[in-house]
Amino acid sequence: MPAAAQPNTQQRALPGRLVVLLAVSCGLTVANLYYAQPLLETLRRTFQLQDSTAGLLITLTQLGYAAGMVFLVPLGDRIENSRLVSVLLTVTALAMAAGGLAPTFTVLLVAALVAGATSVVAQVLVPYAADLAPDHLRGAVVGKVMSGLLAGILLSRTVGSLLADVAGWRAVYLVSAALMAILSLVLRRALPRRAPTSTHSYGALLRSTTSLVRVHPRLRRRSCYHACMFAAFSAFWTTISYVLAAAPYNYSQLQIGLFAFVGAAGALVAPLAGRLADRGLAHGLTPVTCLLASAALVWAGLAAHQIVALAAAAILLDCAAQCSLIFGQHIIYQLDAAARARITSVYIATFFIGGAIGSQLGTLAYHWGGWPAVTLTAAAFPVLAALAWTTDRTHASGKRRAADTG
Repeated sequence: MPAAAQPNTQQRALPGRLVVLLAVSCGLTVANLYYAQPLLETLRRTFQLQDSTAGLLITLTQLGYAAGMVFLVPLGDRIENSRLVSVLLTVTALAMAAGGLAPTFTVLLVAALVAGATSVVAQVLVPYAADLAPDHLRGAVVGKVMSGLLAGILLSRTVGSLLADVAGWRAVYLVSAALMAILSLVLRRALPRRAPTSTHSYGALLRSTTSLVRVHPRLRRRSCYHACMFAAFSAFWTTISYVLAAAPYNYSQLQIGLFAFVGAAGALVAPLAGRLADRGLAHGLTPVTCLLASAALVWAGLAAHQIVALAAAAILLDCAAQCSLIFGQHIIYQLDAAARARITSVYIATFFIGGAIGSQLGTLAYHWGGWPAVTLTAAAFPVLAALAWTTDRTHASGKRRAADTG
């Protein structure tokens, strides 16, 4: 039986192998949301769909993830985490297997919705890591775990493309189903036990989650900032396969996957973002990440026919998105240590709704006005976040409350 987790008050560092396991688990799980992005052109041809219809697969997957954040992640404060994670991963494995065997696009959509909802395992594990980490290392630990998550987001496109090129798109879903089944068993045995922090009933747990939104304005702010960032991120990555599959590139599925692999370099910024957050710079650097993302998207629009410049823009966008995510998590995890899973559910659900909006608007923009329309639409979202930041007074009030408590 796994050893009991040490109380956080003892300030003991997490074993490096546990941090690696958590990072890999987050990456493998969240990858389920993104395998299909570079496959949209293949799926469109297979099921004889329009571009805008194929894009529904990404939108519904992200909406499923948002629903899982609202209705499943709060259980992380109520149910022992290793058991919750094991059950969710088992359902994910079944859903991904159903997707791989789907006879129609409708069945694939339903499977993607269920897999998206249960792939929230990643967001059970992140607050779990934050709870186990010493206070002075929390940002760094979360940054390392989140680097695995972002690597999963970005490398999933490459892996999906490679598998589809070798064995067809169905193999992508079936291989993922096998990985989820294995991960369910590994985590059930390897994760230290973590006592639940809440004894609320399920209904009371959901109501308390709603009250957290009302009580913590910083949670509302950070959720909205990253929703804008993730909308831009999703619009770019949902539609880039259309650009690369068309003239002048005419890339194969494998080449599209290699482009996504280059973009995965953005994951390398995660540990640095965590250290910057630990130094108290998260709030001040927020508009910098927003404007960097917008500039990268404008550049991507202007450099549509220059692959090196397009790849550089993708890396900058991914770096900005990763920093924004970690800055937000560092701030919200300071709000209520006993409710980190519920706080995470609000934060991630909000920005995945932003991602779903970005995916669908990006697909529609590409259908109506091509790649320039996509990049301009996407670039507007981080600008809105930066403008909202200029009216943010919650940071100063949060510092005053912390000083009074101290």
